Amino acid sequence: MFYNLVRSLCVLAGMCLLAASPAQAAEAAKPAVTAFVHVNVLPMDRERALSDQTVLVEDGKVAAMGADLAIPAGAKIIDGHGRDWLSPGLADMHIHSTTSRDMKLYLANGVTTVLHMGGETAGFMDQVRPELNAGTRPGPHFYASLIVDSTPRYGDFQVTTPDEARWTVRLARTNGYDFIKVYNDVSPEVFAALIEEGRKLQVPVVGHGVTKVGIERQLAMGQLMVAHTEEYMYTVFFEPESPPEVSEPRPGDMERAIAFTKRAGAYVTADINTYGAIARQWGRPEVVDRALKMPEFRYLDPDDRLRWVNESYKDRKGSVDARAAMLARFEKKMADAGVKLITGTDAPTIPGLVPGFSLHDDLDALEAAGLTRWQVLSAATRTPGEMIKGSLPNADTFGVIAPGARADLILSSSNPLDGLATLRRPLGVMARGNWYAAADLQAMIDGLAAQYDRIAVHN
Repeated sequence: MFYNLVRSLCVLAGMCLLAASPAQAAEAAKPAVTAFVHVNVLPMDRERALSDQTVLVEDGKVAAMGADLAIPAGAKIIDGHGRDWLSPGLADMHIHSTTSRDMKLYLANGVTTVLHMGGETAGFMDQVRPELNAGTRPGPHFYASLIVDSTPRYGDFQVTTPDEARWTVRLARTNGYDFIKVYNDVSPEVFAALIEEGRKLQVPVVGHGVTKVGIERQLAMGQLMVAHTEEYMYTVFFEPESPPEVSEPRPGDMERAIAFTKRAGAYVTADINTYGAIARQWGRPEVVDRALKMPEFRYLDPDDRLRWVNESYKDRKGSVDARAAMLARFEKKMADAGVKLITGTDAPTIPGLVPGFSLHDDLDALEAAGLTRWQVLSAATRTPGEMIKGSLPNADTFGVIAPGARADLILSSSNPLDGLATLRRPLGVMARGNWYAAADLQAMIDGLAAQYDRIAVHN
């Protein structure tokens, strides 16, 4: 800001000529075109693979793809040597991180799109988010939800009347939010007003199962997305006061839930690893202790480390293991029935879920639940792109490799359909046309770990 102010004053006075700022210099030095050559491509537009392709990237988007493309002079060349694979960047559609540091963790893990599901800071929304979405700050493209409820129980933004609901949607749009997220205790009247005003202003409603409305009615009224698979437990499968040991839906309930979800065309966050993480530590303090020793813990923000230590799941009684197993079966049934699943993790709110790393754990959990790798990758790429493109005005195409799509890409050493683990070790990641080689990504997050280590020593 100071640089721009001084430059403006000098130009107005006609008295000085300043060199470009570091950001401007970097932009000027950036090649006009990046060419991936001799790469195998998993475009994710349909279940197919393309061998020995050239992919041209220009202005942050895929410009062309083919086997015999001419490469413009001066292009930056990234050679796949005929063996490496290019696939779309991954999406975590349920996060609660609002630091630029965490955004680097997502990027290093190949996560190039995130949806924040409530609690964003004004500073992040006003300053960091625009730079992420312009590609001038390292990190994923950032979509945001304003979370609302009708009670003060959870500390969310309170909306108690239909008129307040309508103004909330208007304020959300003015302040750059893409979605309204409803929480458990929204009143039926407020919910209806949020849906109506959201439809008018193209600010869709997503979120939890609302206790006094129920998911079936919510989706029929127009809620776009269910934020957790577990929400079906609370408003469809079980009575709200049911103890954790009640873990099996009534006969036919799963099929009924799948039918009304498909009928509404709604999306569901396939986050069984999130509930699985809760189940693993439910009443088991030793599991939280192990989470504090996991290798990726060194990259966790110090504030989140304290929250993990103080999380109360370890103090609960009984077990929810059976419910976690039931949700895994439900995910498989939904996937096979064609319900539109999207991946999300809730990181870093729950011990064991480190931003970026936790998405790969979710992919593994979905595969372990019986989903095919194509189904898993679709939930992490093309289906989130479909949801955003179909619901937000002027949204980019992403989640596929095709001309005109946002250039969010992962280069890996093998075909992800032959094993998802290759995505944990990217050879490089491109976000909105900006290329980060593996060594750059590792140095980026190692720098974070070093900062956190210095904080620990001083404390």
